[in-house]
Amino acid sequence: MTKINNGFVFGEAYAALLDHAQAEGYALPAVNVSDSATLNATLAAAVRCKSDVIIQLSNGGARSYAGPALDGSIETKVLGATLAAKHVQALAAKLDISVILHTDHANLALLPWIDQLIDASAQRVATGGVPLFSSHMLDLSEESLADNIALSAERLKRLTSLGMGIEIELGVTGGEEDGVGAELDESADNSHLYTQPEDVAQAWQALKPLGHVTVAASFGNVHGVYKPGNVQLRPEILQASQEHLMCITGAARPPVPFVFHGGSGSEKAKITEAISYGVVKMNIDTDTQFAYAQAVGDYVKANPKAFAMQIDDETGKPYKKQYDPRVWTKHGQEGMIERLTQAFHDLGATGRTVAGKAFN
Repeated sequence: MTKINNGFVFGEAYAALLDHAQAEGYALPAVNVSDSATLNATLAAAVRCKSDVIIQLSNGGARSYAGPALDGSIETKVLGATLAAKHVQALAAKLDISVILHTDHANLALLPWIDQLIDASAQRVATGGVPLFSSHMLDLSEESLADNIALSAERLKRLTSLGMGIEIELGVTGGEEDGVGAELDESADNSHLYTQPEDVAQAWQALKPLGHVTVAASFGNVHGVYKPGNVQLRPEILQASQEHLMCITGAARPPVPFVFHGGSGSEKAKITEAISYGVVKMNIDTDTQFAYAQAVGDYVKANPKAFAMQIDDETGKPYKKQYDPRVWTKHGQEGMIERLTQAFHDLGATGRTVAGKAFN
């Protein structure tokens, strides 16, 4: 029996939470954050929706969280991710939801970032604490499948010993995410954006015995938002992979917890279909960035003088209460919360928190 507590979850509770989502046919939004404002807005949205949530940081998000006083080194990105994780763990403990912490898109060049974060978690666990994160992502999709599996396996063994899981990417998710990948060539043949079932089976059979694995398989999804018609989502790719694995392993139900990268801008019907084939996590970043920026922009347009002068040159009226960062940042957070409220609904996660519940 595994009890899933409120607050930060890892280890068996993390695995049980994702297993419950897959069994019940819903998914959790995985929200990229870059500072305390976006992090707090994400938690507020989850509380409003009575849903568990995944908070994640890319290397750029971690760099941003560390602030402009430091350089862009790996050490700065480790510090930023560590500070964000501690922030989430402290705040989430006060909330009636469960929160998964995750890092996003670490390619070969960013393995030192992940390795140092694993070291930091090991130090915490060794002194009786908990790991910093629930799971880490290795995006080694540009490497050979053999290298992708080998490098992932090497780290998964250590992650498992510390109560963490791994997310791998198979195939190439189009677009660019904080320096990983490249902008989608909308005129190109994007057949490479579809993962082969045989590759999923090979990776799953090699890694699953080592620990908890989620798979970001490519089914035409891309990072960012592109013109309608340029991106052809084919969730049936995920179904084919599940059926292939069930056939060769004898599994009674679809075994793979899939991850939907590039969820921003996706059709609701395609999201629902992807979930029916085992998606338990959908990354959302572009849409929340735009929602935050749009709300701030609307506020600025409604208060133009407050962003041009401290004191009105005609009336002498001070504008401090309008340009106070706490005011316009709150508008951004409210815009982001509204967009995430829609995401929780689209994923079927609203009202589905399992905090405080126990599962076999």
